[in-house]
Amino acid sequence: MKATVIQAPEWPDHMVKPLIFLAGTTTPTADGDWRQRLVNRLSQYPVTFLDPTNKNWDSTWIEDFSDTRWTRQIRWELDLQEQADIVVVFFHESTLAPVSLLELGMHARSGKAIACAIPGYAKRGNVQAACGMYDGEFVTSEEELAQAVESRLRDRFKLGNIEATAGLRGD
Repeated sequence: MKATVIQAPEWPDHMVKPLIFLAGTTTPTADGDWRQRLVNRLSQYPVTFLDPTNKNWDSTWIEDFSDTRWTRQIRWELDLQEQADIVVVFFHESTLAPVSLLELGMHARSGKAIACAIPGYAKRGNVQAACGMYDGEFVTSEEELAQAVESRLRDRFKLGNIEATAGLRGD
């Protein structure tokens, strides 16, 4: 069985565990889509990736409960982060990512968080401190992030009989 990707705002009837929530930078970067690269790298595992990227999101959305689109999105994100077995939080230098910092803060103590703050990210020290102080795992590159998730899948979820693919692949 291969990985499944559930993208917001889809609400699945059934999800194969473990669940991996892909929190973090949504701002487009010159590097491309980090979520897609991570999913490609780990696609051989029988897991469900929860991707909060909503293709319907545009500048008309208001981040307030008066906007039902935003309300549906934020409930999707919060509910599925709680259900997730692993919460990946990725920080890129292109943005301060205040929502991603909030997400890390919500999950650092749970032992579910794996945070990646690449060199150049302005709040990298804060991410490293939160992970060090609590029970979050801290890495500094996409390659280390993929390895950390893969290691957790093997160690905690006993998915060790699957051969890993080499390197991160693009879209």
